[in-house]
Amino acid sequence: MVTANDQNPYVEPLAQLVLMAFGPPLVIGEEFAHLEGVESIHIYGSWASRYDGTTGPTPNDVDVLVIGTPNRDAVYDAARRSQQRLGREVNVTQRTTEQWESASDGFSQQLRASPMVDLPYPSQDAEMEQGQ
Repeated sequence: MVTANDQNPYVEPLAQLVLMAFGPPLVIGEEFAHLEGVESIHIYGSWASRYDGTTGPTPNDVDVLVIGTPNRDAVYDAARRSQQRLGREVNVTQRTTEQWESASDGFSQQLRASPMVDLPYPSQDAEMEQGQ
């Protein structure tokens, strides 16, 4: 059996590269890319914590926060496609921009205080290009 030498200084950057090239940020970004009404997409929960460097067991699922007003069925279809590609459950939480910005509930406060992976989204990219 072969295992990686985790003391090698190349292991962490290579693992990050593979993760970004083939992992949840890429897959979820691709599957959610063309949903209308999305302001932003974020990965949160245990997967985001591991990505941020918190040690722990490999997550069994990926939690996704969708901000905006996309069609709910289209969001769940994108989650199902992501789940099939990743081979792990993809759970979606959806909030309007107003709900997210004004939320004071415990769940929203915990999300804001925890690691989140922001995913690039076409509407964000277009707004940035227009602003330049």
